Amino acid sequence: MVETATPPALRRTPTWVRILRWPYTFLVAFSIAVGGFTIWASYYLDLPMRDPEGFLGPAYVRLPMLGLLFIGGGLAVQAFLQTRSLRGLRSRVTTIVRTEWSWSRLIHAALGLIAFYISYVSYRNLKSFLPIVREEVLHDADLMKMDHWLFFGHYPALVLHDVLGTGFIALILSTIYVSYLMLTPVSLAAVLVLNKDLSLGAWYATALSLNWILGVGSYYLVPTLGPVFANQSLFADLPGDSGVAALQRSLAHARYDVLSDPWATEKIHGIAGFASLHVSVVLTACLFFAIIGINKWLMRGLWVYFTGTVLATIYFGWHYVADDIGGVVIAVLSIAIGAAVTGNWGYRKTRSRERKAQQAALDSSSV
Repeated sequence: MVETATPPALRRTPTWVRILRWPYTFLVAFSIAVGGFTIWASYYLDLPMRDPEGFLGPAYVRLPMLGLLFIGGGLAVQAFLQTRSLRGLRSRVTTIVRTEWSWSRLIHAALGLIAFYISYVSYRNLKSFLPIVREEVLHDADLMKMDHWLFFGHYPALVLHDVLGTGFIALILSTIYVSYLMLTPVSLAAVLVLNKDLSLGAWYATALSLNWILGVGSYYLVPTLGPVFANQSLFADLPGDSGVAALQRSLAHARYDVLSDPWATEKIHGIAGFASLHVSVVLTACLFFAIIGINKWLMRGLWVYFTGTVLATIYFGWHYVADDIGGVVIAVLSIAIGAAVTGNWGYRKTRSRERKAQQAALDSSSV
């Protein structure tokens, strides 16, 4: 008897292999594990879990609304870019939905947003548990001495105040720093909605989610408050009416309320220095968009924004120099792990080979 080989097209890939190859497998499992751990920690420590953005409504209402808003905004941008005109925008959006948006793509975009949000909420609550778990163990004095030594007997924040001044530049840096929380989910939504490559959305969502958890792990490893909370006198010359100043006052009040009675307040403790997640998240975005390739002017703008973020962390006393270095490490790790678990390791080389193959095909067809 002659054995006939099954044609490759008819061979079914085992289910477990397809699950492992699915770019969202790690992210979904990671968010479930992190969310479950946070719920367990809340129960074990007898501390309340809070919705960090509860003033916008309950999460089960807010999250779908934000998702629809992001997707709708992304579709409007995509439709506008087709003709650079507002005329017929609605019909173009309808056409894009019918031709490009399947249920699979919609579910993947929703998964990215939900997993990101679960990781973020877990991060905020675990951060709020920090002063109770670590019992006010703080290393601010050590890191402040290190900063003083690194800057040859000067405090880095005061050096920046002298070089940059404490007037108009303070407002610019304040705007950059405060805008971070809005730009992070917007950039994720843009990648999930505007990019047809599902693995890229999974990569970016995974990298951002890893930032939250690696960051909160660093808080427990080296608990600090940050220079402005450890020695407020160094920042007395900064304007008191900036967005950053208002945020710092709000965080200080929340810290007092949580430490007084965490069950009596709806607030969350949000002060922690090492490492800087402002630096890590913004650098993660810069590295991601640099790797996948975007408009050079947008990329330059991102690097300028990153530079402003780094300066703001020191200028306003949010972080020590070591915090920013730690943020860089977290960003690199998040991008690398995210690429590995979503099948995007070596993305640039793969894309380069594909472009060369396409160009070769075009050249051969034109001969």
